[in-house]
Amino acid sequence: MKVEIDSAALADAVAWTSRVIDARPSNPILAGVKLEAADGTLQLSAFNYEISARHHIEAGVDESGSVLVLGKLLADITKSLPAEKTTLVTDESTMTITSGKSTFTLQLMPEAEYPDLPGIPAKLGQVDAPTFVQAVAQACVAVSREENRPVLTGVRMQFDGDKVIMTSTDRFRLSRASFTWTPQDMDVNTTTLVRGSLLRDVSRSLDEHQNVVLDFDVDSPSLLGFENAGRTSTSQLIDGEFPAVDRLFSDDYPIQAVIDRQALVGAIKRVALVAERNAPIRMVFSGQELTLSAGAVDEAQATEVIDIDMDGEDITVAFNPSYLIEGLTAITEPFVRMKMTTAVKPVEFNGQQESDSDESMDYRYLLVPMRFNS
Repeated sequence: MKVEIDSAALADAVAWTSRVIDARPSNPILAGVKLEAADGTLQLSAFNYEISARHHIEAGVDESGSVLVLGKLLADITKSLPAEKTTLVTDESTMTITSGKSTFTLQLMPEAEYPDLPGIPAKLGQVDAPTFVQAVAQACVAVSREENRPVLTGVRMQFDGDKVIMTSTDRFRLSRASFTWTPQDMDVNTTTLVRGSLLRDVSRSLDEHQNVVLDFDVDSPSLLGFENAGRTSTSQLIDGEFPAVDRLFSDDYPIQAVIDRQALVGAIKRVALVAERNAPIRMVFSGQELTLSAGAVDEAQATEVIDIDMDGEDITVAFNPSYLIEGLTAITEPFVRMKMTTAVKPVEFNGQQESDSDESMDYRYLLVPMRFNS
C-alpha cells in the first residue's frame, strides 16, 4: 500500500474511528484500526464487537492494499504530524508514515485475525443534524448509570411515520424528546433501544451541516446505524423491554406555573449551596410567588422568592436539585411550565417561547418529587 493524504484529514479520520477502541480490549486484535486504500479513497474502520466505525477520505493511492495497525498509537502520531501532506507506505511487516522531516514506523498486526465488521442495515430515514443533536441531548438527560440494569442505560427510539420519539428513564425521572424527520417509508412503525452513551458520542462528532441518516433493518432488528459526512457507525441494540412509562404522564394537571427559566435555574443553584448531599430543595407555590428553600434548623439555610404566573391551588413540592437543573438546562425555550397534580406525583416540565404562550411538547421532562420534612 502506498498513499499520499492530507495530514489534517488523516488525523481527524483516525481520531474519529479509533474512539470506539476500548482502553483494554477483550481481544488484543481489537486494538487495531484497519486501513484500506483503493480507487482514490482511504477507508478506516474499527470494531469492538458492539460498536463499529467506518470513515473514508480522499487520498492519492499509488498502490492499493489493506493493513491493520494499533489504533491509539496511530491516532497519537497523526495528530502530531508537522506537514500538510503525509505518505503511508507498507511492506510485509511495517507501515512507514512520513510527514515533512518526520518518519514513524509501525508494526503491522495480523489482519487475517481481525473480525469482519457487521453489514450496514437498510436506510430507515434522515433528519438534519442540529435537530438530532438537540433531541439526543434532551433524551439522554435521564439515562441511568446503573450498568446492572442495561435497559435503563438506553434510549428507546420510536419511529412512527414522520415522527421520532426518544425516551429515557432512571426510575426517578423521565426525559422525552420528539422530532419530525424524513422516513424512507411513511408507514414505518418500529422501536429500538440503543445505548445512551453511544448516542451522545455519535451526536458530539456530527458535521451539523449535513443530515444524519439512520439505518435499521426491521426484519433483523439487532443493529442501528448512523451515517453523516462520510462517517458510518453501527451499534448493537440493547436486548430487553423498556419500562412502560407512558402511563406516568397525567392527562390533566390542575396546578400549573410558568416561570422564567434562567431565573429559576439561578435560584435553584444558589439555594442548593446549603443543601446537604442528596438533600432536596423545597418549592412552595403560593399565589403568584415561588419560594425556594434548603437547609435545616441549626444548620445553614437559604431561601429565595421569584415571581411566577400560576393557576391552581397552593402546593409544596421538593426535588433533588441536580435532577432539577439537568432537566431545566435541556429546555431551550426562555420560559418553563411546571405542571403538577399532587405533592407526591410526578411533575412535568415543558418549555415555552412566551410567558403567555402554549407550552412545547417537543421536550417533556418528568420528575418524581422527594419526601421532605415540613
